[in-house]
Amino acid sequence: MTGVRFMPISFRNTVRLVAALLLAAAVTQSVYTALYASGAEVPRQLLWGLEGVIFTLMAGFAGAAMLAARQHYLAWSSIAFAAVLNVVQVGVGLTMFGPFFEVASEVEAFAPAAAAIVAFSFMVYNAAKVLLALALIALGLARLDSGSRLLSGIAVLVGTVAAIANALSMALGRDFTGELPIAGGSGVLATVLLAICLLRLSGEEA
Repeated sequence: MTGVRFMPISFRNTVRLVAALLLAAAVTQSVYTALYASGAEVPRQLLWGLEGVIFTLMAGFAGAAMLAARQHYLAWSSIAFAAVLNVVQVGVGLTMFGPFFEVASEVEAFAPAAAAIVAFSFMVYNAAKVLLALALIALGLARLDSGSRLLSGIAVLVGTVAAIANALSMALGRDFTGELPIAGGSGVLATVLLAICLLRLSGEEA
């Protein structure tokens, strides 16, 4: 009996899959932020669990693209490692927030440990956003001489803001801007723009 043969996923389709996963991640993070800000009940298990799956797949596809790419190596390595960091961050939130805060609510001495877990999670979150911003900057700079100069310029600008804001959040603490969600907001916008840049790239590269 003749075996079933599967065609390998092309580089172009891999790029499109990574772009789709980036957009999906931006949507889940925006939904979470909107629900949290409105005071509504947030389905953390559903949203964070979905993000965990998204970033796991992204790590695989972005890693494959990094090995197959003929250029933009910095962008691809940044996306792949950002995905891995996001899996860690989501894992910490899903598996450790609940138990630590439950114990901290009963034993006051555990409150610093619970706060440390949250701080670690945001440290990883900001590091991942720095990498995605770096990928956006790299793609934007590489394409400034192309026909899409406006998009490239916006990509470099937003990527720079997101990289600086999230780097400062890592160095100074996530509350360094007070109530202004500069790091998170610019990071999500950078993620969306990165996906758009990849979709344009997929239309040009085989």
